Amino acid sequence: MTNGSAALPAVIVVMGVSGAGKTTIGSMLAQRLQWEFRDADWFHPAANVAKMEAGLPLTDEDRWPWLEAIAAWIDETRRAGRHGVVACSALKRVYRDILIGARADVRLVYLKGERDLIARRMAGRQGHFMPTSLLDNQLATLEEPTADERPLVVPIHVAPETESEQVLGELLSALPDRPPQPAPLAGVEEP
Repeated sequence: MTNGSAALPAVIVVMGVSGAGKTTIGSMLAQRLQWEFRDADWFHPAANVAKMEAGLPLTDEDRWPWLEAIAAWIDETRRAGRHGVVACSALKRVYRDILIGARADVRLVYLKGERDLIARRMAGRQGHFMPTSLLDNQLATLEEPTADERPLVVPIHVAPETESEQVLGELLSALPDRPPQPAPLAGVEEP
């Protein structure tokens, strides 16, 4: 991965359909890097959550204020000189343009997987408002990121620890002088 700069990004956006592991991987990355973590679900207005709980897909009109709120957090984080990771579906290019756009210091990580694996993961979740019935809608909506978006594409068929280590390895390998190694994951032994 080449990011065109010799620094870690200010913010990492971890994207993919519901059930791909965005929250798990995003929180692991944030913990290892000792950065702030936000789940895009936390930015949804109550009306959006109620709609999804009822099994109704969100429209673009539902999503615009949500995306703008996430983008505002990204900009606030960057302005303050902090670093962060946000887990967000960001299924369409136009959504990613709002979140990342011309922000060269914001990187995209795309968690990519097969429908059956994602459906199994969703079925095993407890207490999440997104029903498995909306997976096909999410997959139909998904516009995979293109090369000009500089995505780091991570297959989700491996353990989450392996996925997060792959992302960290790619980010750190792009630096000319490797910084000190990130903090180890809680409960995970270093090799």
